[in-house]
Amino acid sequence: MSILNIISLLGGLALFLYGISLMGDGLNKVAGNKLQVVLYRLTSNPLKGILLGIGVTALIQSSSATSVMAIGFVNSGLMEFSQAVSIILGSIVGTSITGWIVSLSSLGQGGGWMALLSTAFITGLLATVGIILLKFSKNPVHNRVGTILLGFAVLMFGMSAMSDAVSPLRESEAFIELLTKFSNPLLGILVGIVFTAVIQSSAAAVGILQALSMTGALSFSAAYPIILGIAVGGALPVLISALGASINARRTALVHLVIDVLGAVFCGVVFYAVNAVHPFSFMDAFMTPVSVAALNTVFRIVTVAVLTPAIGLLGKLACFFIKDEPEPAKEAGDWELLEERFIQHPSLAIEQCRIVVRSMAECVRDNLRKALALLRDYSDEGFQAVQDEEEMVDQYEDKLGSYLVKVSSAELTQKQNEDLYQFLHAITDLERISDHASNIAENAQEIHQKSIPITEAAAKEMSVMEGALCEVVDTAVRALTESDEDAARHVEPLEELIDNLCDEMKHRHIERLQKGVYTLQNSFVFNDLIANYERVSDHCSNIAVAMIELEHESFDTHNYIESLMSRKDEEFERYFREYKERFSFD
Repeated sequence: MSILNIISLLGGLALFLYGISLMGDGLNKVAGNKLQVVLYRLTSNPLKGILLGIGVTALIQSSSATSVMAIGFVNSGLMEFSQAVSIILGSIVGTSITGWIVSLSSLGQGGGWMALLSTAFITGLLATVGIILLKFSKNPVHNRVGTILLGFAVLMFGMSAMSDAVSPLRESEAFIELLTKFSNPLLGILVGIVFTAVIQSSAAAVGILQALSMTGALSFSAAYPIILGIAVGGALPVLISALGASINARRTALVHLVIDVLGAVFCGVVFYAVNAVHPFSFMDAFMTPVSVAALNTVFRIVTVAVLTPAIGLLGKLACFFIKDEPEPAKEAGDWELLEERFIQHPSLAIEQCRIVVRSMAECVRDNLRKALALLRDYSDEGFQAVQDEEEMVDQYEDKLGSYLVKVSSAELTQKQNEDLYQFLHAITDLERISDHASNIAENAQEIHQKSIPITEAAAKEMSVMEGALCEVVDTAVRALTESDEDAARHVEPLEELIDNLCDEMKHRHIERLQKGVYTLQNSFVFNDLIANYERVSDHCSNIAVAMIELEHESFDTHNYIESLMSRKDEEFERYFREYKERFSFD
């Protein structure tokens, strides 16, 4: 081969890899996001896990990416080790789909209508339609379909470039002699392992093998061991991804390698043992891109079929190689669900954020109830529990905020951007509610330590306010965690009622102060308490209003509330009256 041929081969390989990536990204955006989310929800039995592994891998065009997602699930505790094994088995079959796509480049070699299946025609057609959809359509779905078609075209062009670059080798005796050496099973497997490990893509390695087959010099005896080696070499990126992960996540990555190695050993030993007893007539048959794709798929299906009944044994084998060791103590929060590996898969990352935001909201709600309870029955233990919970909420905000910022750097859909905005908005208000819960606990501590008397009337007012605050927080949390717009619309009327109740409390407190029930010094704590009541309901209003804004594509909170208050529509008035009947000082 000349230098020009080598450069053409490398250029073709680069285009091939880029085409796979481009096509996979487009498919991922069209349908992959939904599949990624259900990937860990529908793996209740091995068959479902295998089928889902096949489907997701076929869509995102990367068995490594599927396996890395499975490792992320295990590392964050969302998936059992055995469930991840079934997904990996499915990904091993799913990655062979790329070979069938590549084999299209070998069609259309004849004349007549078969020319419509030629690489040049298919590439030109796909590229033309793809660029039209990408550049001239404003529909996001059309744009993504255009990306898929362009990726397919680039992949086909890269395959064609590699085939043209190696075509002179069909006349090279040295090349033919080299391929003959690959018929040695051990050498062929080693070549497949090393080559795949270098380019980090088993699909690309198979594609290059298909390009070599178009020279007409690649025999079955040379291709078979290389296919076995390619499978083993494809496990390297998965092993690298598990560095620093939990024990079970590392075991999951190891299982990927174990499956590939056992599959290669089983298929190699059985095949060559039978061939030794009864030599196969097709050993010297020359391969085509289609036969290479078929061989790769059959080998992977056999591997999965043989090893599926042994999922439990695979788990034990991984446990044997990676021993149990003391895991670091888990923090009280569930922010370990914010798995860094999911950032490249925004749908998964946002789903995890939704779960953690729900946990944060529930934590805030419980903390407010604990703080309000201290006003009725103070204890130092209860006070400390509120402060500890407040620290946890601060950690939730810090970890969620940092993770959401990282997710925002990925390419997101409009809905994902809206979810991201809502979460970022909500966690700030949730943290502030918890701050005010801590303040209320401090108010309760001051009342207890200074033995400030609470009249029967004041106790009743505080009890009514406690009920109203618990109601508004419960409603806001339900609206946020269940995406319940109806619940969100209940918040603002209740927030206005709480403001009115706070004003009434201030007025009544001044009357008691004038009558000498309280001293001026003792009255400050009640003013602080009322201010905290107001601030809690204000932040609940912020959460609900932000949600309603997103539903109606409006982002001006101040104008929205002004409009709402000026209209005082029938729905608002009805909710206000209902709450006024429930929460009244009289």
